[in-house]
Amino acid sequence: MIKGCYVALVTPFRDGQVDLSALEALVDRLVAAGVDGLVPCGTTGESPALSDDEHAAVVAAVVRRARGRARVVAGTGTNCTDKTLRLSRRALEAGADGLMLVSPYYNKPTQEGLVRHFSTIARESSAPIMLYNIPGRTGVEIAPATLARLRSEHRNIVAVKHATGNVDGVSELSLMTDLAILSGDDPLTLPMMSVGAVGVVSVIGNLVPSDVKGLTDAALRGDWQVALRLHRKTWRLARALLTLETNPIPIKTALAIRGLIAEEFRLPMCPMSAENKSRLSAILQEVPA
Repeated sequence: MIKGCYVALVTPFRDGQVDLSALEALVDRLVAAGVDGLVPCGTTGESPALSDDEHAAVVAAVVRRARGRARVVAGTGTNCTDKTLRLSRRALEAGADGLMLVSPYYNKPTQEGLVRHFSTIARESSAPIMLYNIPGRTGVEIAPATLARLRSEHRNIVAVKHATGNVDGVSELSLMTDLAILSGDDPLTLPMMSVGAVGVVSVIGNLVPSDVKGLTDAALRGDWQVALRLHRKTWRLARALLTLETNPIPIKTALAIRGLIAEEFRLPMCPMSAENKSRLSAILQEVPA
């Protein structure tokens, strides 16, 4: 099962190119913290701004550096089924353990269209698939009934990254299907796990992996006091990283402030405003490096 602490990796850039050495250093840091999995080339990894070759190179670098010490679930979803198939094939050829598929964005398919899209990829390979439900960015929600149908028809669809902002959705979905549910919103990880989620695909985990790992481990073993302490420790920063400006601008800025990557983005992502960067810097001072 996909569960525990998975980290939605940023894609470091330097001088307009993917900074593979910085990426490998991030992987080393996260593996040393004991994270359960790494998720390159998702929203946090600026996947829409990567070429197909860069996408494959990022996945290959993460797989190579992880060396089996953490599972690699590659984000390969796009709003084109044929392109999603191409990226998925290349990711699996590079050694990824599974795929994360976001619902097609902008073209806003019907629920039947979502079923056909995801089913096409699921039939291609037996690799585990995690669906990514984030209607705030895609314009369409994968309905609970659709998720349950996909799980019943394709046993390699094993998990969903639940980034709807709706904790009740975890309860509803867990009554309909045995899909593993992972939080897609760091500030809501503890509430979601209290009603049935089994982990998180974390943005803040890029910065404080030990805290996120500790929170998910504690929740999974039912140690809610420890989980609550870590939730309170990280909540303000987690909230800032998802609200000050569009993800991944805040997390990449925070990592740059800590000297872990260059403060570089690809358009249409751009640097933080000076005011918000100052606010983020102040919050970072409250969190140990």
